[in-house]
Amino acid sequence: MIQPRIFSLSARRVLTNCQCSSSSFSLRSFATVREAVTPPDPSVDPFSSVSKPAKKYVPAITKSDKESSEIIRTYKPRTPGVRHLRRPINDHLWKGRPFLPLTYPKKGMAKGGRNNNGRITVRHRGGGAKRRIRTVDFHRWVAGPHTVERIEYDPNRSAHIALLNEDATGKKTYIIAAESMRAGDVVQSYRSGIPQDLLESMGGVIDPGILAAKTAHRGNCLPLHLIPIGMPVYNVGSHPKGGAVFCRSAGTFGVVESKDEEMRDDGVKVVTGKYVTVKLQSGEVRRVSKDACATIGVSSNPHHHYRQLGKAGRSRWLNIRPTVRGVAMNKVDHPHGGGRGKSKGNRHPTSPWGTPSKGGYKTRRKNNPNKWVVVPRVRNMGKRRDKKGKE
Repeated sequence: MIQPRIFSLSARRVLTNCQCSSSSFSLRSFATVREAVTPPDPSVDPFSSVSKPAKKYVPAITKSDKESSEIIRTYKPRTPGVRHLRRPINDHLWKGRPFLPLTYPKKGMAKGGRNNNGRITVRHRGGGAKRRIRTVDFHRWVAGPHTVERIEYDPNRSAHIALLNEDATGKKTYIIAAESMRAGDVVQSYRSGIPQDLLESMGGVIDPGILAAKTAHRGNCLPLHLIPIGMPVYNVGSHPKGGAVFCRSAGTFGVVESKDEEMRDDGVKVVTGKYVTVKLQSGEVRRVSKDACATIGVSSNPHHHYRQLGKAGRSRWLNIRPTVRGVAMNKVDHPHGGGRGKSKGNRHPTSPWGTPSKGGYKTRRKNNPNKWVVVPRVRNMGKRRDKKGKE
């Protein structure tokens, strides 16, 4: 054990009588200031006997360069819980409480992973801080300009949400925010149809080029047949009257790949088919209805997957309970349990319900394929991939 240093009486008198400068005994700080680097001046001969002292070189760092280079915020290890803490830099988020009329408390057995009979249907859930569910508008039927009032953090999803204020009525709604969306932006929804003033500005005929130039902006919601090919979209729906079901988590987006179009005699392309092909984030290519909704842009908080919680307690705050290994359980609780020492009883790795958990064991039915999937996503099938993402 390290003993504290105790000075003698004579040594303490010398220290008190010593006339030292204030810079020698400075307060302890958790950050160090580094001096600017002084590069050599090529105009000055380093071997000459007389040379002027070089000026300190301080590179000019703009705010945009700093924001582009810094992605994750790290913390000085003042406590063990923040030593490995990593968080995306989101200084633009609202610091106050949510808009309470659009929220309701999350209570009941569902918070602990139970169903209506009290049985655990989702493991490793329970506890956590109090939450309020934000009612997010995934349909966006209301037309007209909406002003973004603020960008908020939502504890129930990985992406951020934006509080919209309808300019005509002042009604407030929540939507999933797009990347780079900020307070003061104006977004619209063209799902109910093209406004009359916009149609008259095009001469009464829908011109796809002019329509895309005036409507395909970040945060706007359009039917998929009005979105140009190659445009990144998120909050993608599947049915004409349903809400968004695809690409809703942080940093996800899909790409409109193809539409069944025909060229008319006047040179205008018209969508003749019923479906639009969209490539999702997982690599799956899927057919969706041409009247389904989609929002232009990329979902917010794209650096969410770089975060590190730093400690087990922060995981408990998020309603996540620990995961216990099967070999650490009893035989009645897991097929790998029981026995002496770290032994699973000469059994291949299985789940708690006996299904093989390694080797790419397939559980999907072959006689009921998904007819909406054009190209299925690439699956590992039990094989490991190299660092480049290839098989």
